[in-house]
Amino acid sequence: MEFAEKLTLLRRREGMSQEQLADRLGITRQSVSKWESGASVPELAKLIAIADLFGVSLDYLVRDREDCAKGQENSVWQEAREGGRSERTGTYGGNPDLLEEKIDRLERELRGYEYISKKKIGRIPLVCVRFTPNRGPVRAAKGIIAIGNAAVGVVAIGGFSFGVISIGMIGMGLLALGGVVAGLLAFGGVAFGLIAVGAVAIGGLAIGTSSVGIYSCGMAAVGREIAVGNHVDAQTVVGLECKGEHILQYKAGISQETVRAFLLEHHPSLHGWLADLLSWLGANIR
Repeated sequence: MEFAEKLTLLRRREGMSQEQLADRLGITRQSVSKWESGASVPELAKLIAIADLFGVSLDYLVRDREDCAKGQENSVWQEAREGGRSERTGTYGGNPDLLEEKIDRLERELRGYEYISKKKIGRIPLVCVRFTPNRGPVRAAKGIIAIGNAAVGVVAIGGFSFGVISIGMIGMGLLALGGVVAGLLAFGGVAFGLIAVGAVAIGGLAIGTSSVGIYSCGMAAVGREIAVGNHVDAQTVVGLECKGEHILQYKAGISQETVRAFLLEHHPSLHGWLADLLSWLGANIR
């Protein structure tokens, strides 16, 4: 049985359309159509992905066992046995086992890891885990829970992540945690958000070593309305070195109640929880 026939049978066995298979492999439907018609064959990386997807061996896909039993190997295996050299196989010294060894090694290098749960919500997998090796193209993990080099989901965890809850080196979400993050709530090395907490924080409420926001707290803090910290600049400030219209210079032993009364005097509409937070920070400047 030729590869084209095997691919068609495997796809139909799983109830997939050509378009669905193409989406899983990150290619076009026309490519799948060409493979199944025998007009072209996949590259090795795609063969490995197909073997993983359908749970079969690479050997099963590329080798016609009946033909091999009759000594009618395909050109790749024939070249290996003859000790020839080609762009596809290289030199193998007449030993077909070396070809199998090379394919196994390339398979390990290119395979990466992929897991997609059968359980779905609508058409979206509940869990999708996809790690692409460095040499291969990056394909994002997409699911309710998505984990991978790049991840998109309700909960997304990865190098690059986008989701309601996003955790990654670079992340975007309602709640984002990681190296460089943006979100409604953002916690990271560099954070952008309505509430941003990080080494560098920019947001409505920004808390960090360096912070910029409407309300800002940090070693160096710039705020549109209130700034609390060591070096501060805002309309109303509480700090060691201050620049602003309303200034409360920090002194050892300043109480949280004093800071809170000062802030509410100049910003009477300040929310209670925010007044408590800013006054606590203002009373504990170091």
